[in-house]
Amino acid sequence: MHPTRRSLALGLALPATLAALVGAGPASRPTTAAGDDRHEPKPTIVLVHGAFADASSWSGTIRRLQHAGYPVLAPANPLRGLADDTAYLRSVLAAVDGPVVLVGHSYGGAVISGAAVGDSRVKALVYIAAFTPDQGESAAELAARFPGSTLGDTVNPRSYPLPGGGTGTELVIERTKFHAQFAADVPTADAAVMAVSQRPVATTALEEKAGEAAWRTIPSWALIATADKNIPPAAQQWMARRAGSHVTEVDASHAVAVSRPAVVTHVILAAARATR
Repeated sequence: MHPTRRSLALGLALPATLAALVGAGPASRPTTAAGDDRHEPKPTIVLVHGAFADASSWSGTIRRLQHAGYPVLAPANPLRGLADDTAYLRSVLAAVDGPVVLVGHSYGGAVISGAAVGDSRVKALVYIAAFTPDQGESAAELAARFPGSTLGDTVNPRSYPLPGGGTGTELVIERTKFHAQFAADVPTADAAVMAVSQRPVATTALEEKAGEAAWRTIPSWALIATADKNIPPAAQQWMARRAGSHVTEVDASHAVAVSRPAVVTHVILAAARATR
């Protein structure tokens, strides 16, 4: 096996296409949803995708959150390095008015854990089949700590140019293996689209060690995908227990946001309502 593959018997993120921006500033925020007689402003739900995915993977969740009256933002995650991706997300959050519920899928969990540090507007963290690293841990290390990931046998490395010169290494899941590995419970035709539109992740993003963890001071919720072949379910459960997260489990693949958007939305809404 190629050495890069072996080091990445880890877990990542999910399917994809283009960044979706939904919701806006205070003037365009919807009125209070039916059945909710409280008048505090609803938090903006910020959805952060992980590796091999983009913001389109949140489409089913976005529609449901909008229907419930929440402003939503689903930015593009660069997938180029944990520190850089975290800094980018912080810049996105700086433009959001009011309270925030920050949601991360897969590698996106590591990004939200860093981006929320020191931001008093972030009221809750939600981890969807995600990494919840502590300081000094990497996504690759956490995925390899427990058996169950078959990702390393399905990814191909390729080179890409670095802005300052030289090359980096990024990973893609082989198209013929994408459905079974990443999205086994997604219809075949949809998984085929996800496979050709997946966004590569730089190996440095998966191997870079996390800084301070926001889940130590911010309440968190976790959705465990028990049929996940990217991040072992045992790893997800261990990280969620360590973080003291409110845990929900569902029989779903790593692409749980695509296959089970109603369950994902339910967990996010539980977190959002707890902040008000």
